[in-house]
Amino acid sequence: MSNERQIQDEDLMDVAQDPEQAHRLRKALKVLAENPNVGGKLQEMAQEVLSGRIGMKDAIQTPGYMDAIGDRLSEMRRAAEDQTMAEREESREKFAAWQKEQEEKEDQERAERDGPSGNIVTGSRRSGRGHRR
Repeated sequence: MSNERQIQDEDLMDVAQDPEQAHRLRKALKVLAENPNVGGKLQEMAQEVLSGRIGMKDAIQTPGYMDAIGDRLSEMRRAAEDQTMAEREESREKFAAWQKEQEEKEDQERAERDGPSGNIVTGSRRSGRGHRR
């Protein structure tokens, strides 16, 4: 897939509500496409969308792909139902830590993406955070 054309965030605006959602969707598709544990139709769908061979709107209207998403969600639901209370609490803690890490990465990516271009920054980047919006 590395030799193929890859869609950009803007290419997902037909299904995303805003550029940030399009960015997150593209990142999620990359995870699905590149994770060997995903496999099957779900991974195929992500690869097809990322390559631009099929649009996201068409992918979610394709029965085989929707079945794959439904199957994966059912697996996740069954796994969650089979957890003990201690496992659920551990999962919550792990998710909270992962979510915090993801938010920090997204903040950094957003700052790099939205930051001033061509300007030399000599001060702390944190001091200017939040001035755009």
